[in-house]
Parts: sequence; structure tokens; C-alpha cells
Amino acid sequence: MTTHQHSRHLHAHDAHGDGDHESIHDHGHRHHGGHNGHGHEDMLEVEQAFQRIIGHFDPLDTVELPVLECLGLTLAEDINSPLDLPPLANSAMDGYAVLHTDIAHANGAPPTLSVISAVAAGQVSDQTVTAGNAIRIMTGAPVPAGADTVVPFEETDEMDRRRNGQPLNEIEIRKALPLGSNVRPAGEDVHSGELVLPTGTVVRPAEAGVMASLGLSKARVIRRPVVAVLSTGDELTTAGDPLTPGHIYDSNSSSVAAAVIAAGGVPRIIGIARDNLDDLHRCIDTAADADLLVTSAGVSKGDYDMVKDVLEQRGDMNFWSVRMRPAKPLAFGLLHRNGRSPLPLLGLPGNPVSALLAFEMFGRPAVRRMLGRDLLARPMVEGVLTGPIYNSDGRRVYARVEVERRDGAWFATPTGPQGSNILTSLSRANGLAICPSDLTRKEAGQAVKIIMLDWNEEVEL
Repeated sequence: MTTHQHSRHLHAHDAHGDGDHESIHDHGHRHHGGHNGHGHEDMLEVEQAFQRIIGHFDPLDTVELPVLECLGLTLAEDINSPLDLPPLANSAMDGYAVLHTDIAHANGAPPTLSVISAVAAGQVSDQTVTAGNAIRIMTGAPVPAGADTVVPFEETDEMDRRRNGQPLNEIEIRKALPLGSNVRPAGEDVHSGELVLPTGTVVRPAEAGVMASLGLSKARVIRRPVVAVLSTGDELTTAGDPLTPGHIYDSNSSSVAAAVIAAGGVPRIIGIARDNLDDLHRCIDTAADADLLVTSAGVSKGDYDMVKDVLEQRGDMNFWSVRMRPAKPLAFGLLHRNGRSPLPLLGLPGNPVSALLAFEMFGRPAVRRMLGRDLLARPMVEGVLTGPIYNSDGRRVYARVEVERRDGAWFATPTGPQGSNILTSLSRANGLAICPSDLTRKEAGQAVKIIMLDWNEEVEL
């Protein structure tokens, strides 16, 4: 990945002076005590955390799938054409297959040709077009032997003959056309043996169509990563269950799992781990065959020690503070599993905006790397703020903004209070406006860099 691609991706938000409340467990439960683990450092820049995480991910193994199931996946093999496409010269129009020499002077002296047969798409004529003759032909039908030009119906007297009840055993050609008009040559699109889709191509609808046109029903691709998603906290209730006093619904499982799907992965929600050692171990065990485990809550300085203790018991973990707002606390490490390579774990903050933003910054690129993608960074634009962004503590702020195009420029409007618990502020946003860590605020009217959340990495600016 280029430096430019890194710089496009690594920036975040929270404004109006609201605190991150990152010591609050998920959606409002405070914790006590804690430590930062053997991997603690006072504060990492966003880019440092990104590099330490992304270096642990590589493209996954490959699978052979039906073409339609390959959509959005990366080809793991070259696709070479087994045939010419089209396999035979065919007609681009409904009309008459003729010899060009018969119609070359039709503008001055329209010739009348004998119609010796007709050929439809899917048929191959057993007749040969000779001087003075024509064969009626439909779009897509192979051009009969001898013919070198197709004259559309509209350039003949066919409609007149039909209106007058005349037979179509003859046809008058009323317009001279260049040699080869309306004839698609064999191999015009693809020649047999030609490399059509190289390894590394991302399968879109057009690529699926190309493979089908070559007669291919399956392709070898890099498989989708399975991402286990785990929320932690005694106060959490699964959506759909009755809500009891003192409890809140778990939103992080749904938002992170949706982000996994949007990134191209397969989420596996493994439930809610309660604040006890046995339940934490049980939930982690269920993620043993995943490609990545993403947890939320339990990674900041004030969280229960047991969350960190369990993670450190099971692998090599780091607990970082990242110079970004929101989403300062972050955990990353490798969990041991029997007979297999270690399981990467990304520990997100508990507050809902922080969790989703941290996944956007660090989890989404990891999923894309496992999918075999080279571009990991969303596009950025430069726009004009319509409201201020506040930066109270020297972190890089990623303000949730609504971005719109007016009079040839981008304008970014903050979506309201920017607390890390206010998930609706993110649902109203389509961009993240950046206030650098060395500024205390960005004023309305100032230029600002904006990460475009709804644009994919392939957008070129």
C-alpha cells in the first residue's frame, strides 16, 4: 500500500467538546481499576496502530465457487478464454446478409436481390450467399458463408412489400453501406487463449458475465474471512428480548457485524460475554475457527481486569491508547489455538460510535487484506466546514459530518452532538471530517479533509 493510500484512510472524530467516555463499559457501565497489559504504550498515533495491526494479515486460502457466489471476491487464478467470442461472425442487426459488391452502388441504382433463405439466432445457415442473392438474418445469427455485409431492414423495401402483400422472395436494397457493415467478426471481443481476467481481479457483475460468456460456471477465488463478533458486559440485552431495569440493548454486535458484511466478510455473532471468567472463556472458545475475533468493551484503563486477564492468558495481547477521538482505547493481539496459527483479536471500545469507528479504521482494512485487496483506504476529499469541530485534548478528531456537493465544492456539516454514545449522529453522517491533533478547533468556513464513508476504495480522486 502506498503512503497516499495510508493517508487517505487513517483519520477519526468527536467534536463540540464532548468527552469520549471511553472508560464506560459499552453503553454506560463504569468499571474500576485495570492495567494496560504488557503491550501498553502511553499513546500511539493512528498510523502506528494501523501498521502494527495490518502487518498480521495476509490474503486467505482459496476456494472454487459458482460464478455468482464469487461476486465481490478476488480471483485467485488467471481466466484464459477457451474460445473465440463471438465464436462465429454474426449480425449486429436484423436485416439481409449480402455481398458488398451487390450493394456498392445502391444509392444511385437500388438492386433487387433474390432472398434464398432466412437464418435466426441460434441457427447456422447451410446456404452460401452468391452474387445477386441475399439471406434474411436476425440479430446475433451467424453470418452465412459468402456474405460480407448486413443491410438493416430499414434500408430495404421490406415494409413496403409487407404493406402491399408482396412476398419476401426478393428485396430491394436502397442504401449503399461500407464493406463489413453490421458484421461482428469472430473473436471481436475475445480470442481463444487470450488472458481475459488476471489473478487479483475483483469479480463484479461484468466479470461474472464475462466468465459466463466463456462457458465457465465456477472460478477459484480468495475466500471470505469469517469474523467472530463478541460484545461483553452484564448490562447488555440481546435485541428482541425483554429489557429489564438497568439494562440496555446490545447494538455493537449488530453494527460491527453489518460492517463486516459491508467490508466483504462473513460475521458470526457469538453472543454476549458476561463479566465473569468462565463466560469469557466459553465465548472465546466458540470463535476458535474464525479468521478474526472482534470484541467490544473491556479494553480501556478503567475496565474490569478480568477481560484483559483472560485475553492475556490466551495469547499475546497489546492494550493501546490511540491518539484519536472517539475510539482511544484499543486492543490487538494473537490468541493461541490448538494445532492452528494464532487467532487475531481486535478489541474495540465499548461505546457504540467508538466501536464502529475503530472497526472502520482498523478492522475493515484487515478484512480487505484477507480478501486479497490492495487498496485499503477509503477516498478523501477536501471540503468546507459549515460548523466548528472542537479538539479538547490533543487527539486527532474524526467529526461525524453530512457531506454534500454545492457549486463545485464539498461542504461538511456536523451531525449534531458528537459524544461517543450518540450512534444516531453516525447514522446521519456520510463522512468523517478531520481536526488534526495539533489544533484545538476547526472553524466554520475553514478547509477540512473528509473521509468519505460511503465511497469504496476504488474511487479515484
